[in-house]
Amino acid sequence: MVERPNFPFVIDEAHNPYRDCIQGLANEPITVLKLLADAGERLSANSPLAKLDEVTMAEVVTRLRDDKPRIAIIAGSLDHPAHLLDRDHILMAAARVWQNGGVPFTFSFPVICDGTAQNNIGQSYSLASRNQTAAIVNVNFEGHSYHAAYVLAGCDKSPSAVLAGLAAADVARAHRGNQAPVWALFAPAHVLKGGTIPAATAKALRGVGESARAAGHADLAEDIEENMHYILQCSSDEAFAGQLERALNLGLVDAATKRRLLDELAGATCHTKGGVCAFNGTGNSSRTLLAAFGLVPPELELLTDLPSDEAVMSGVDSLFGLLNKPAFRVSEILRRNFANLVRIHNATGSSSNILLHLPMIMRHAGFDVTIQDYRRVRQETPVHEIFAHSLTEGRDTFALAQQFAAGQHRGMESLYRVLTDLGAAMDLDAPTVTGGTWGDRIKDLTVPVDPTLGDRAVIRTRPIRPRSGVEVLTGSFFDNAVVKVSGMSDALYDHFDDHVFVVRYYENEAACNADFARSDLVEHLGRTEGLDAALIRAVVTRNGGNPDADHKSMLEKGWLSFAFIIAGQGPRAYGMPEMFAPSQNLRHHRILESSSILMTDGRYSGVTKGACIGHTVPEAFDGGGIGYLHDGDVLRLNLSSARIDLLERATFLGGEEKPLDPAADPGRAPLFAERQARMEDRLLDIAACNLMDGVTDAARGVVPLAVDRRATRRLLDA
Repeated sequence: MVERPNFPFVIDEAHNPYRDCIQGLANEPITVLKLLADAGERLSANSPLAKLDEVTMAEVVTRLRDDKPRIAIIAGSLDHPAHLLDRDHILMAAARVWQNGGVPFTFSFPVICDGTAQNNIGQSYSLASRNQTAAIVNVNFEGHSYHAAYVLAGCDKSPSAVLAGLAAADVARAHRGNQAPVWALFAPAHVLKGGTIPAATAKALRGVGESARAAGHADLAEDIEENMHYILQCSSDEAFAGQLERALNLGLVDAATKRRLLDELAGATCHTKGGVCAFNGTGNSSRTLLAAFGLVPPELELLTDLPSDEAVMSGVDSLFGLLNKPAFRVSEILRRNFANLVRIHNATGSSSNILLHLPMIMRHAGFDVTIQDYRRVRQETPVHEIFAHSLTEGRDTFALAQQFAAGQHRGMESLYRVLTDLGAAMDLDAPTVTGGTWGDRIKDLTVPVDPTLGDRAVIRTRPIRPRSGVEVLTGSFFDNAVVKVSGMSDALYDHFDDHVFVVRYYENEAACNADFARSDLVEHLGRTEGLDAALIRAVVTRNGGNPDADHKSMLEKGWLSFAFIIAGQGPRAYGMPEMFAPSQNLRHHRILESSSILMTDGRYSGVTKGACIGHTVPEAFDGGGIGYLHDGDVLRLNLSSARIDLLERATFLGGEEKPLDPAADPGRAPLFAERQARMEDRLLDIAACNLMDGVTDAARGVVPLAVDRRATRRLLDA
């Protein structure tokens, strides 16, 4: 059992609103009493946390008046699977705060599930909710004058939002000068165990594949079979939905059968304890972000269930150990660990969404950080990929957590150790919430990963490949965009490096999804406006193919390639939804995956794999060049030089490649004006209170303009 420490101090600050204003001292004690009463009733009598002394109104008032540590235990809403165990965790933490002489409070915030919001209007509220959550957390934390936060971090973008809200409070307090800074510690939600396809459902899916093969659609049969190797998660369910829609359009299943199979898959997907999905999407990438920043103590980093009493006690004790130490304030930990985080993000192949959330966090903390700072660190200190995450080979995040619990690695500490041993420029003097540095945490870690794990190890001590992370692209018609190169196989990367594509333009993902599911897809693509025999010959020849082959062969071999452009999805146009469904439909469609890329001014789910380019700046709504493209345009992708260019058609047909900006072509202005009008009309789909009107672009984190103006400190000079 963890010993009960003695924390005799009060918080060192000039202003205590609970002493200097009677109203808070009158209002808040009853909330503390109720929280501790619930803890006393719900915690096991055998738990050391159940021993709560002096829980009286007089004692609460005294502690508040005397400026004892006021700790906010921050949690999420219970309609999100990641937060199903929050109430028990809250009570455990509250009890330990009280035992340590502090005053526990709790508040929760709404959390939108990006899975639930996928492929519908909910995604237009998702990123907006991140900024609102940051504001909500800041309002509650500042309004009730808490000193520190013990955060039950959940999924998707909410951990970044909470961190940003706390960082903003820290910046404001530094300016006021009469209150202590903000300290915070994060306890990420447990990992959700992946589901298993029921035997009868699996048999039926194989039957659909056999029917597809017999009807001459071997590509669909192989796609279904491949998807059945994945652990059952909402992400693989989405792929099945696309494949069954293709089967329906081919007449291989009826609508009732499709519906029944999807219902059976849905009912078998999530474990009843909930948690963060086991794929390495934005949820687990956010866990990685928090841990890489040094904000997570090791005992709470990778859970598979409710944490133990000892883990919570140790975590709360670590938080108390930071109090009254300015070197461990939130903004200072962020500053010192920024470059470390970039390197860890690249080494672990994490979500491209982090390239939105990282600048957002840092700008809330007052630092003038953009996507170019990420790119600079990535280029100056490249790292190898050392994360062998797989949803088909028993190396998902649940397996990672099981290995962690068995002592076969030490999570983030192992990642820091491996990268350091490989020569990466990790800052081991940076502070963490353990009260020491990364150097302190890994100095005894001589074997970062149990060698007996062999191929079952998720964290590898030897590089998987030198290519890693998320690349920032530029080009002739945009300032920057991102592509998750860690989500591309080496073969796909090499194939699409220095490759040309024919544009197919869409103003929404539904139209793109409908095309991907067509029974006559090959013929339909061949009817693309502007795609004539001369262009086909020029593109196929440029891509090293046989221009006399049939269209299906050209597509299957990746000679005739398409760039599916989904524009009008940026923050100001439509809330920057994730284009997850089309990315899954492309990734799990053999013909499309081998031949085509996606590009959008929206974003993608963190689990997205394949050639998916997003976050294009400027977005179409703001006059960005992506909004001026049209069917039949030719794009050249050069991954090794991180560029995408629109090529002038006439010179391309003549054998030369001349980049151009379509926005500079006056002949395209009427088309863009029509699209702009439709984008304006689509804004009415979204409630006015949730429009992302006054925000920065994706390169600056899509933050409110007031936050952007306050971000004035240079990171290296602060």
